[in-house]
Amino acid sequence: MSNSADSPEGPARRTSVWAVRGLTAAVFALAGLIFVTSANTAKGTNLRSDSSLLKLSDLIRERSEKNAELNDSAASVRAQIDALAQRDDGSTRAEDARLKALERAAGTTKITGDSVSVTLNDAPPDATANPGYPEPQPNDLVIHQQDLQAVVNALWQGGARGIQVMDQRLISTSAVRCVGNTLILQGRVYSPPYKVTAVGDPGKLKQALNSSTAIQNYLLYVKAYGLGWKVDEDEAVTLPGYSGTVDLHYAQPVE
Repeated sequence: MSNSADSPEGPARRTSVWAVRGLTAAVFALAGLIFVTSANTAKGTNLRSDSSLLKLSDLIRERSEKNAELNDSAASVRAQIDALAQRDDGSTRAEDARLKALERAAGTTKITGDSVSVTLNDAPPDATANPGYPEPQPNDLVIHQQDLQAVVNALWQGGARGIQVMDQRLISTSAVRCVGNTLILQGRVYSPPYKVTAVGDPGKLKQALNSSTAIQNYLLYVKAYGLGWKVDEDEAVTLPGYSGTVDLHYAQPVE
């Protein structure tokens, strides 16, 4: 006659039950620890939707504003240096005249004269194709880098004495670059609409715009999908001189 103590399955089953209970308790303890840690990290907020987390767009805007402040500071210091140089330099009139000519050519001094301004803008959010045109793709509805470059190049071709994009004067090393639907110009970020202003002979400037093959291509999208295009002729416009750094920045190989 056998009893439970003699049964080979009795102690094994009892040990298995206690193991399961112990494992269950450990799982609940670990889950509690995770919940507490997550709550302390989030401090009562949703980790996935916490608005205090810095977004990339906020960082770009912050850097752009900082660059604008630095540019204003640099312009102020440069004006003081120029004033001291003119007072104490001891150069001849011929040398001063040559220096002023070089500054005008470099775009570091303000310029006044008749002008033409061009404004480009994205299509409306609800834009659809006009009759006779295929339905637009997302890239058909926004301003691209080549569109702005086409306008700038045409205005130079038309004999512009100076060009300003948004609120910045262009010089020979300026690069008009777009990332997504934003313009990055000399360390600052802009959103459409984009305004390009050129000082020069209005007739020649507008003729150059009309003769540009790249702009004619852009105007097809204006007609098809409603991209923005506006040309204005102004009188006695003053463009500021370029006040940023003129040093070239380029990549260098790692040794």
